[in-house]
Order: sequence, then C-alpha cells, then structure tokens
Amino acid sequence: MTVENLSKTYRHHQREPGLGGSVRSLFRRQSLERVAVDRVSFSIEAGEIVGFLGPNGAGKTTTLKMLCGLLFPSAGQVSVLGFTPFQRQAAFLERIALVMGQKTMLAWDIPAMETLLLQRDMYGLSRAEFKASLGELTELLDVGPLLQVQVRKLSLGERMKMELLAALLHRPDVLFLDEPTIGLDVLSQQRVRDFLRDLNRERGTTILLTSHYMDDIEALCRRVMVIDRGQLYFDGELAALVERLAPMKQVQALYAEAVPVEQARLELDGLTPRQDDDLRRIRVAAPRDRVVEVAACLLRLGPAIDLTVEEAPVEEIVRDLFRERRRTEVEP
Repeated sequence: MTVENLSKTYRHHQREPGLGGSVRSLFRRQSLERVAVDRVSFSIEAGEIVGFLGPNGAGKTTTLKMLCGLLFPSAGQVSVLGFTPFQRQAAFLERIALVMGQKTMLAWDIPAMETLLLQRDMYGLSRAEFKASLGELTELLDVGPLLQVQVRKLSLGERMKMELLAALLHRPDVLFLDEPTIGLDVLSQQRVRDFLRDLNRERGTTILLTSHYMDDIEALCRRVMVIDRGQLYFDGELAALVERLAPMKQVQALYAEAVPVEQARLELDGLTPRQDDDLRRIRVAAPRDRVVEVAACLLRLGPAIDLTVEEAPVEEIVRDLFRERRRTEVEP
C-alpha cells in the first residue's frame, strides 16, 4: 500500500440564518473550503498492523475512505494491492474489507447468516470456500450459536463480532478498521483484539486500525501513524514515539519498613527521590539510561517488598504530542 501526497478538500456553502439570509444566498453565495487531509504520504507492507491515531476531525476516517475507494481524493496518488481505489474495480473490492464501529453492514431484522449467504453469492464463493471460511471465523470469534439470531437481538459486542465475520468471509488481504471496539465492554474489547492478532498471524492480513482506545494500539500495533488537522505528524514504531515524548520512567520501591531517603538523594546525583508519608515507599523519575542505576540504589536502601518500573500511559503520551504541536503553532 502506497500513499503519496494524498489530499481531500471539502467545499460547502455558507449562508446567514433566516429568510433574509436565504434570499441573499440565491444571488451571492459564499463558498468555503475545509481541508480534511493535507498531503499525507506513507507506505504499508503486506502483513503489517498499523495504528492510525488522531483526535476527532483529524482526517483518519476520511483517509480510510479514500484508501477503500469510497471517496475520491482531491489530489495525490494511492495504490492498494496494485489498484487505484477510487476506480472501484471488482478485483480490488474482492481483496479488501472495511469495518466501521459506528456503522453496520448487517440487516437488523434478519439473522446474520442470511447476510452471509448473500455475501457468498456477491463474492462468488463456492460452497466449499464459504463453509471453510465460515467455520474458521466462527471458531476464532466463538459465535456459532449466534448465526441464527436476529441481529437486533444481539448485544453490541456480539454484533461487532458478526460485523468482523461478515467483513472477513471472503478472506480479504487488507482490512481497514475504524474504531472497531468503540462502545464495547472491556471483555469484548479484549476478545476483538485477540481475534485480530490471530487473524494477522494465521492469514497474514494487513490491518490499518484507527482507535481512541490506546489499549487497542498497544496490544496490536508496533507501528503507529499520528495525524492531526489533516497532516501526518508522526510515522514510526510505537516504542520510538514513547521514547521521544516520555524520556523518563517511574521507578518505585516498596519496603518492609521505613527507610532513609537521604542516602538515595546522595547517590542519585541530579535526581529527586520522593517518599510517601509512611516512609515505606520511594518513587524516582529516572532517565531511561539510568533506570538500572536507580533500581540498584533503591534496592540497597533496605529490605524491598516490591520494585516496579513503569512507562507513562500511551494515551497520555499521544495527548502530550498534540499539546506540543498546538503550542508550537501558537508560539511566534
């Protein structure tokens, strides 16, 4: 998948409210433009799982729709599996799938199995291919008893599993996921993540995933792309993003009894240990290259019950990234 200088601009008309505004707009209509995606470029190798992050309105969904061929780009070039998406060739559509967490492809008033049979005919699957794919996905998602249940009677988590099953029935090579776990409970979110990980491992499916749940990104994606106001701001490994924006780790020790923090202050030149009121817990914000040194120092202070080294939450790191960019834009 290759994207070069991809852009999408929406044009709309603006008018003043009321009858007067309506009349004036007949003779002098004001046109406005809004840039949703601004010269975005990236490439994704076959078999990758890539997280696509950004705040609401950043351009994530618009980008996915252009990659699927649902939207025609205003500028730039896109190649997915060797095809130009907006040409919507049948050979291309047979090899991709799009799942949007807030929209459904299943008919509400009939069981999901009816939709799956329709898709079998749409994609020209033989009965053997259909049976094999359905059996594999049903087992992975653990939804066998739900195939004959009216869709409207399924829980949100069950419906999301059925949406994934329907999208993957024809064994696509590329899967686009837009907020696939939105609104799901914690257990359902974890089951969807496990399924996607197994799907990628067993089928080699390329996955581009947008999500507001950082647990999704941490569990599935080594690589992330961060988009803000239509522009690609970061493209690289998640670990590199964490290291760039969170250069410190939190080292914490819990002791069986009160320990003197003064010794730690002397040994940890330039760092400031913080001690709880009961004098049994010490915390130190340490640069990544001094974590081992700090941990060894804390262990020497007394009999330790527990020692932990923690990263800053990824959600907090991404929030800081956007905050940093806003501040850079405002500063003269």
